[in-house]
Amino acid sequence: MELLPRSPGEFGSARYWDRFFRQRGQRPFEWYGAFPELCPVLHKYVRPRDKVLVVGCGNSELSEQMYDVGMCKDIVNIDISDAVIHQMQERSGSTRPKMSYLLMDMLQMDFPDAHFQVVLDKGTLDALLTDEEEATIAKVDQMFAEISRVLQLGGRYLCVSLAQAHVLKKAVEYFSQEGWVVRVHQVASSGDKQQFVLPVFVYVMTKFRKIPGSAPQILEICPEEQDKPMRMESVERLVAAVKDRQHYALLCSQISKTPCREQVSLDLCDKESGKPRYTLHVVDSPSVKPSRDNHFAIFIVPQGRETEWLFGTEEGRRQLAASAGFGRLLTVALHREQHYEGMAGIQAELSGKVMELAPPGLPARQQVPFLSVGGDIGVRTVRHCDSSPLSGEYVVEDVKGDGSCYFRRLIFLRNRNVVQSEARLLAPTPLPGQKKRRKDKKKPSPAEPPGAIDKSYLCCEHHKAMVAGLCLLGGPDALPGELAVLVVGLGGGSLPLFVHDYFSQACVAVVEIDPSMLEVATHWFGFSQGDRMQVHISDGLDYVAKLAAEGTISQSIPAQYDAIMFDVDSKDLTVGMSCPPPAFVEKPFLQKVKSILKPEGVFVLNLVCRDARLKESVLATLRDVFPLLYARHIEGEVNEILFCQPSPEGRRDAAELGARARALEGALRQPGRPWDSSYVLADMLQAVHIL
Repeated sequence: MELLPRSPGEFGSARYWDRFFRQRGQRPFEWYGAFPELCPVLHKYVRPRDKVLVVGCGNSELSEQMYDVGMCKDIVNIDISDAVIHQMQERSGSTRPKMSYLLMDMLQMDFPDAHFQVVLDKGTLDALLTDEEEATIAKVDQMFAEISRVLQLGGRYLCVSLAQAHVLKKAVEYFSQEGWVVRVHQVASSGDKQQFVLPVFVYVMTKFRKIPGSAPQILEICPEEQDKPMRMESVERLVAAVKDRQHYALLCSQISKTPCREQVSLDLCDKESGKPRYTLHVVDSPSVKPSRDNHFAIFIVPQGRETEWLFGTEEGRRQLAASAGFGRLLTVALHREQHYEGMAGIQAELSGKVMELAPPGLPARQQVPFLSVGGDIGVRTVRHCDSSPLSGEYVVEDVKGDGSCYFRRLIFLRNRNVVQSEARLLAPTPLPGQKKRRKDKKKPSPAEPPGAIDKSYLCCEHHKAMVAGLCLLGGPDALPGELAVLVVGLGGGSLPLFVHDYFSQACVAVVEIDPSMLEVATHWFGFSQGDRMQVHISDGLDYVAKLAAEGTISQSIPAQYDAIMFDVDSKDLTVGMSCPPPAFVEKPFLQKVKSILKPEGVFVLNLVCRDARLKESVLATLRDVFPLLYARHIEGEVNEILFCQPSPEGRRDAAELGARARALEGALRQPGRPWDSSYVLADMLQAVHIL
């Protein structure tokens, strides 16, 4: 039996609907939205004494169910199909005496003005607004004008819809411009198999007298899991919020039926502020053999550790899921702007939502475990928040790592998943008598404030490799004597501090474009200037160009350097290279860098480039300028450290590099000077290869 129309325009034809209902017979036809699902929303806006008009009623049971449960009795149903009106009159005439069915076109209604308190529309607007042709829009405008005319002030137009973007936008724009209050409810799903994957929405348009002038629009959305509406600042934002919920429903439907070939990520936002509260990643492991207890698990990433390789990269999460032994692992990262009530609170908050992302084949009433590292949610303390015109918003925060170690991190919020700078914190030194008093405690507080910066520890693997590259400097001695080092990019200051402290005769010049970073490094990362350490607030491009042009700026700044290190990030996130900015690797500028580097010196570049074609171009340019080029890829990261030398005569093989690295480390590890035992210079150069 063919019931579908030949064209969308037939949805507005009385002849089509007569044929539809004659062929379908007495069986009720519900486009979408069963009464149990709609009832909680309708109860908010339909009162027992209201006079209700249902437009385009069809043979839906909605009016009958509203009548039978006592929601309201005075209901008038209209439709353009004579066949369905006769059906419904026969079906309800004797049992529901206060409810009527009338043959009437909603575009030309016979009711007097302000006759109803509620107009209810279930799918009628969706059926009418099938396209955005001029004739269709004219019909919709006529429909809205008639609904507005027959509604009293304070009356509600309730429209049940699948909220296609053009339908929602048209309804919201029309009524908000008329001064009405617009609220969109997402209808809670019953959990049963639905005819439509997309969620159902109810637009609630409340009629107010139009105020002359530019009165503010009141636009709100009520997600299914909460009653409190969220205010939207524009029609576009409201449409986008609905679209987000539709995409989420499609995603849930898709991954509930088939395993994910690629990792899926999404944000769950705070109900009050609308800001991201949780970031979820769905990771499927096809290699895990399914059993009753290993279908699905939730892994809470401890606060502050979401940037680590295991949790912050696709490959790391894939490894985590495989080692956990679950077919589907849902990792949950916590956001720094939010407050959390421990593991139990997070579990209570997420239990319902995460089950929407469960894998196919999950047994009914299966207990889903919540996992974490050490069984807690970690510790994150924001020490400082600020913004600068160059770097944007940033935070300095202390986070707890493995065991009892704390780390201080600088994060640029424009790229919040990347740690800009990091330093390990020393355990606090107890005051006299303090240690004794603590013996009475069962264990120290997890949020106990850490101590000073551990300047002997380089947190970043690429910084370790950059320092190890100094063994490429010529000369017979393992530890070079007087060194002139130029570092472009300060960050928290860990790299120049380490060079300054461990190379006791090194004079270090640091160039930093953002004065805010010097303040951050000084106040929060233990950085300080002195006779052998100077910071110059300048654009690195301008500073190098001036050095190249003038030879010497002052007696304390040499014409040529033993080592030049670039560790500077790009502020332009649209380029496939986040470090350094593209201008720093253009040939004319690299030639200036070479001109201020001693013939036996080394230029060390931290390269972070995800664009393979752009990376090859950068390497080709470097090879054109520097005859000798070594590369060291940082395992588990995008970073690649490039060691560039002006003369090919300094070429060394892997064995010689290892020997020089071991000798340099031995010279640096002096008695009484702290040294991180995990930092082995030779290991950092093991994977170096010549390009």
